[in-house]
Amino acid sequence: MKVHILLVEDDKSLRSTLEERLMREGYRVSSAINLSGAREILEENLIDLILLDVGLPDGSGFEFVKDISKKASPPPFIFLTAMASAQDRLKGFELGAEEFIPKPFHLKELLLRINHVLKIHRRQEASDFQKAYFGDFTIDFNSFEVKHPNSSPISLTARDCGLLKLLIAERERVVSRDEILDRIWGEENFPTNRTIDNSIVRLRQILGEEGASAIKTIRSVGYRWVGQIQFEE
Repeated sequence: MKVHILLVEDDKSLRSTLEERLMREGYRVSSAINLSGAREILEENLIDLILLDVGLPDGSGFEFVKDISKKASPPPFIFLTAMASAQDRLKGFELGAEEFIPKPFHLKELLLRINHVLKIHRRQEASDFQKAYFGDFTIDFNSFEVKHPNSSPISLTARDCGLLKLLIAERERVVSRDEILDRIWGEENFPTNRTIDNSIVRLRQILGEEGASAIKTIRSVGYRWVGQIQFEE
């Protein structure tokens, strides 16, 4: 599933340049030239990140983010604007902006900052969801159980459960074996790649036939979750 970015920019040339580069980097991009269009996109799509100007034809980007911040789980946002006085920057951060990037800016810098913001929010997501749904399976991270309507609940070890949650939370990328060892096994003596492999085998078996393909092995690197997953609202 591609990260979905909402771009709100009334400058046609800049909007076109950003759209092209972001899509080349693998992002899905929906664009609006004003706040009215941005609201329509937000109502119809699940947005992962908003990039927006402050001065727009039909209003202020400041007021826009103030409105969306009242909703449950608003997406993170980054301001891209020529309004870059100290007062403007402070107001942007007070409203919850992840970044405030003055125009003109270097595209590479923007991409690095986008990546940084998304990484932070992926880590937060890892601790936010407590239940996930994969096919007919319910994965309960509070009780360390996998439930299926046609069988008794299956208990997971704390580390198997932690590994599954990590892979699902970081599903946009490959998680290396080194990162898994560091984040799940920590300082335990003598964990090895075989330790991780055994945990993956158990998880695939527990999740049935589809489990084998849901956790993809990336040879010599690590693992990635590629299965369809839903979360409890």
